Amino acid sequence: MQQTKGIILAGGYGSRLFPLTYGVSKQLIPVYDKPMIYYPLSTLLEAGIKEILIITKNEDSNSFKNLLGDGKKYGINIEYAIQERPGGIAEALIIGANFIDKYNVSLILGDNIFHGAKMKIFLKEAMMNLSYDFCTIFGVKVNNPSDFGVVELNPENEILSIIEKPLNPLSKTIVSGLYFYPNNVLEIVSDLKPSKRGELEITDVNSFYLEQKKLKMIDLSNNINWVDTGTYKSLIDASNYFQNHEQKSRKKIACIEELVYKMGYINKEQLIALANEMKSSEYGKYILSTLKND
Repeated sequence: MQQTKGIILAGGYGSRLFPLTYGVSKQLIPVYDKPMIYYPLSTLLEAGIKEILIITKNEDSNSFKNLLGDGKKYGINIEYAIQERPGGIAEALIIGANFIDKYNVSLILGDNIFHGAKMKIFLKEAMMNLSYDFCTIFGVKVNNPSDFGVVELNPENEILSIIEKPLNPLSKTIVSGLYFYPNNVLEIVSDLKPSKRGELEITDVNSFYLEQKKLKMIDLSNNINWVDTGTYKSLIDASNYFQNHEQKSRKKIACIEELVYKMGYINKEQLIALANEMKSSEYGKYILSTLKND
């Protein structure tokens, strides 16, 4: 199977969260006990992706580098690129074209969180689809579909169309912020024209694959908890959800240090070193406790 690289789009102004985001990137705001970006990063890691590009605003770049570095301490590779101003989700693929090179790519929005027991299975399915040159999107049902790209389905649940932010949505199923594309997506985005909003729309990319009968949608609605952490309420709800889940399960979600250790990217000594840097926090103590139980 051809290697797949990952891109996390962590740019934008986070205007729905002003004044919280005047001085800090939205993707660095905490969701329970870790920075928001840990969640999309863990999703890419769960998919087996080790080469990752983080796209940020220029003024936020150093903060992300201070947090994650070049990824070597996690046994992965992290690179960085700048999005000068928000130009649409699809612009991330243009910014990351040299990074993607000849490989397939998974693009995830830095404020999208996915959690559920079946997520690993769905990610594996998306990776398998790439081997047949299929694009994969992930559908969820929401009460505010007009804020997203809306999927119109026929009675057999086949996709008829994807419409960006329609005033009168034909369904409640929307496209969430996680996408898997074969390498020819670079050709597609190079021909995109800005929409009336002045952005390069990811819906146009997905619609191209739909027309070519090369698009698959995995419906997450009944299996996965999905959060678009772009509002005050969603931030609080997500934090409460993960706090309750971790207290009940005694397992941390999106603990990237534990994740890369279990995947064999780092050894026990490296994990201990990472944990000791945070040994005064409950997060660091948790990592050390997992080693005692290992």
